[in-house]
Amino acid sequence: MFIKKNVDKWNTYQHSKTNDPDETAERFITLVDDLSYAKTFYPNSKLTRWINGIAADIYQSIYRNKKEKYNRVFTFWKYELPLLFKKYHKILLFTFLVFLLFVLIGVFGSIKDESFIRGVLSDSYVDATEDNIAKGDPFGIYKSDNPFTMFVYIAMNNSFVALMMVTGGLLTGVGTLYLMWQNGLMLGCFQYMFFAKGLGLKSVMVIWVHGTLEILAFVIASTAGFIIAQGILFPGTFSRTASFKSSVKDALKVMIILVPVFIIAAFFESYVTHLMSNTFDKEDNFGLPVWVSGIILLLSLSFIIWYFVIYPIRLHNKNEALQKNSSKNLTLRKI
Repeated sequence: MFIKKNVDKWNTYQHSKTNDPDETAERFITLVDDLSYAKTFYPNSKLTRWINGIAADIYQSIYRNKKEKYNRVFTFWKYELPLLFKKYHKILLFTFLVFLLFVLIGVFGSIKDESFIRGVLSDSYVDATEDNIAKGDPFGIYKSDNPFTMFVYIAMNNSFVALMMVTGGLLTGVGTLYLMWQNGLMLGCFQYMFFAKGLGLKSVMVIWVHGTLEILAFVIASTAGFIIAQGILFPGTFSRTASFKSSVKDALKVMIILVPVFIIAAFFESYVTHLMSNTFDKEDNFGLPVWVSGIILLLSLSFIIWYFVIYPIRLHNKNEALQKNSSKNLTLRKI
């Protein structure tokens, strides 16, 4: 009787499509009701599979061409990513402290043994830098005849290094830790080399114009690598496979944040750092005022701290307050 009563309807739904959204919705609701009945009384029959197939076709026809709201991208950057990052603030703090430790080891090693710098940065790089310092152009290494080519190369290279830091998490974080060790030692040795020559403050005003975004972006990329490692090593109540998939998804979202950051950092290094290096060139080439460098450095640091630390905390606290108010209002209605 169930089949006899509904078979014509099901055939119509399967073979006669409709463009009327109200009719489509009505058909889908009706099919869901029929499917519930069929699964209850005939769970293993071909009939149940047939009804399920018709319902699935209608569902896919509805959502296949569903348009996202115009503000979806805005919502993703303003709410979704900061809230995601709030979940991993402890990993971010751990990553930052470990990277800082590696930088300090680089500085300490350089103080104890000058050959340590050459072992980390290579003889050719140290010789070139010392030669530039002797010529009165200490930051000449940042000068290029073709800034645009330099911009493209730096953006691609930094993105590749960051990707390696993220995928290093697949080795339970060992790969990420190794790349942090390499880059931390290099930064410590490189910065000490200028401070030892009496160029410390000048190096900060030149190098950290782009280095603020670049270095901190590497720390965030390493955080994404440790997110994957955490998903592998500490699945919690989830299966290891489910935890791994979720952690990889979150790590890739973090990488999305870093793409524009690396592009801006590469632009600063190719154009702004180039001009700032002229500021301290004894030949008095055209450069930028020191205050411009200071503003860029402070704005870069403020953006990283705000977007990745302060704003996620404020957003998280605001959401918790809204949830508490909603629960309180719901309780009052019941009373």
